Amino acid sequence: MRILYLLFAVLLLFFQAAPGSADPLFADTAECRSQGNFCRAGACPPTFAASGSCHGGLLKCCSK
Repeated sequence: MRILYLLFAVLLLFFQAAPGSADPLFADTAECRSQGNFCRAGACPPTFAASGSCHGGLLKCCSK
């Protein structure tokens, strides 16, 4: 019965993600956010301008 606890602990460690190790799913989203901008569906707010795309072209990258 004790081996189940050990197996459970090993599985938790195995599936735990290391911080910063995951590659971004969309490169355009990572580039937009690294420049201090944000992604938004639809039009950007009035004081912001669309400077690119996010999520593979589905969203707009809004910048000041």
